[in-house]
Amino acid sequence: MKVKHTLIKEFETRVFKESYARIFKCLTLIDEKQVWHSPHKNIPTIGNLVLHLCGNARQWILSGIGGEPDNRNRPQEFEIQHNIRKSELIFLLENLRMNIILTLQEMDEEELFRIKRIQGFSTSNFSAIIHVIEHFSYHTGQITTLTKWFTNKETGYYSQIDLNQLN
Repeated sequence: MKVKHTLIKEFETRVFKESYARIFKCLTLIDEKQVWHSPHKNIPTIGNLVLHLCGNARQWILSGIGGEPDNRNRPQEFEIQHNIRKSELIFLLENLRMNIILTLQEMDEEELFRIKRIQGFSTSNFSAIIHVIEHFSYHTGQITTLTKWFTNKETGYYSQIDLNQLN
């Protein structure tokens, strides 16, 4: 199996099947006010974390790998946007998903190890993809923690699986 195919499948699993599902679950558990609420001024809101994830993935995948113009405004990702609703955050994530899939599928296998400059870092396309996987995982954990803090509910991510099984 080719490296590109394996890497894209892993990206889809970790980001689209795991992180996206968890973010969507959290968004169903919180209300519209909680999207833009933070327990402390140094903790980004769930809405800001979603905007930040979209901005980062656009910069690293769509611009860095795909060559799209890099018009990211990172500080704006952390400004409170009370006018953006949960449904619009979901739309942004879904739009991002479609664009990322297309960009990764169009990338030639040889391009995986090409070194580029992304967000001030010298990195390969392979490493850029890993960065976005890791970045989604990290901030999805923050979104989960905030959701549990707001709702005092379990997310039930693994409710269908016995995690105490030994292989």
